[in-house]
Amino acid sequence: METKEGNSGIEEYFDWKGKKADPKKHGGMRAASLACVVEVLENLVFLSNATNFVAYFTKTMHYTISESANMVTNFIGTSFLLTIFGGFIGDSFFTRFRTFVVFCIIELLGMILLTVQAHDTRLQPAVQEKPSSSQAAVLFSGLYAIATGVGGIKATLPAHGADQSDHSKQRSISSFFNWFFFSLCIGGLLSSTIMVWIEENRGWNWSFKISVVVLGVALCIFIAGFPIYRFKRPGGSPITRILKVFASASRNRKVSSGLELINDEVGERSHKKFRFLDKALFDDTISAVQVKETRTFLGLLPIFASTIMMNCCLAQLQTFSVEQGSIMNRKLNNFQIPTQSLTVFPLIVVLASIPLFEHLANSYKNKMSENHYILDPLKRIGLGLALASASMAVAAIIEFKRREAAENGHTLSVFWLGGQYLLLGVSDMLTLEGMLEFFYSEAPDSMRSFCTALSWCSTSMGYFLSSVLVSIINSITGKLDHEWLGGHNLNHNRLDLFYTILCILNFLNLLNYIYWAKKY
Repeated sequence: METKEGNSGIEEYFDWKGKKADPKKHGGMRAASLACVVEVLENLVFLSNATNFVAYFTKTMHYTISESANMVTNFIGTSFLLTIFGGFIGDSFFTRFRTFVVFCIIELLGMILLTVQAHDTRLQPAVQEKPSSSQAAVLFSGLYAIATGVGGIKATLPAHGADQSDHSKQRSISSFFNWFFFSLCIGGLLSSTIMVWIEENRGWNWSFKISVVVLGVALCIFIAGFPIYRFKRPGGSPITRILKVFASASRNRKVSSGLELINDEVGERSHKKFRFLDKALFDDTISAVQVKETRTFLGLLPIFASTIMMNCCLAQLQTFSVEQGSIMNRKLNNFQIPTQSLTVFPLIVVLASIPLFEHLANSYKNKMSENHYILDPLKRIGLGLALASASMAVAAIIEFKRREAAENGHTLSVFWLGGQYLLLGVSDMLTLEGMLEFFYSEAPDSMRSFCTALSWCSTSMGYFLSSVLVSIINSITGKLDHEWLGGHNLNHNRLDLFYTILCILNFLNLLNYIYWAKKY
């Protein structure tokens, strides 16, 4: 896997004064590490609020449980979907540094707005009443300001951090994404332990106050590093260039003579993939670099699409798995374990495995070529997808045992869910980390934020796909007998069969992924 070149053929970076960046002063491990520190704080804020919003929506804003759950799901899905918008801005108009600052301020303003509403009774509905139109406007303005900010941050922060790495060494880029994901998991661990404890013992309103302070600190840390960062100038809209290539190729689709001559003149060797795009070269306004950019982007899309089903499984940890845990035995001595805290187990495994992986990679770097190192991104993604299928098989078995025990008057320990949490947690690590590195490294230089955003967009589409699958399965099973996932009593549902279907769909998706990965 080679590091791609920019539109000019050479990656050019500049410092904060607009001069050519000095490798001895700008970029490098010190600059990249700041992005990792900021990711710890950013992910802590995002995950803390994702779990805190349900309590806020139900207890203060008086929405029903189902309405609150849908609002949270829509918030998370929208946040990840907006990474495409954030990535587009970061590649086209602003530097990635400036894009991060702008979107972080937007998220911070949204957090401040919700914090003010949470502590001002005039902005809250009366007891047992729904919010007025003005109160709802304040709520949704703050909520989706946060979602917009999250979208811009998650699209640009990993790309900005990777920009600081040595692009002549793929191992350097891979190492950054390993430690970036390590930082993401640290934020998740703090959220699922300290923040969950604070919310349950000190009240949910503390989450808003802490989030404002933490996000403000993250913004200050990020800005403080600007003298040592190196920056990439925006290259204009990549989407416009891609559309121009398609339009030109379509207009010249019947032309065949002279194409080899054009390829020789521009030094662009004809490629086996998407050869129809070469027809765009008959247009004098289309360059060979633009055709290559379009071809590369199209090649990434099947890999992106193959990861959506895994994220559909991941969505179950915040929906049905939480419902399972709520009716299981959660006591450990005199302490009652929050179901969400089960994410601690996979996080600990992930946090231990990344330093081990880095050690092994560094040990073998002298024995392996730069472009063929232990578990390259495509292999990591494939292993992650395989584990997602295995996790659903384990989840189906555990749910069958849980229902069987419930029918006999017994209650299983919530620790039985640890298997599916662990497998899905490791699956998420391998897949998301592999996607971030793969899309960044393979993307045209002018589209790195946009293509990196595909990693998060996959998560969004997985959440939305989960809702669609639940609706389809309920519709079909409701006509045959009774809804597998309907009603309010999980003991009367067939969640085990739903998990079995997800296992089968993920296995088929794995075969689909293997086909495209080999073809890439």
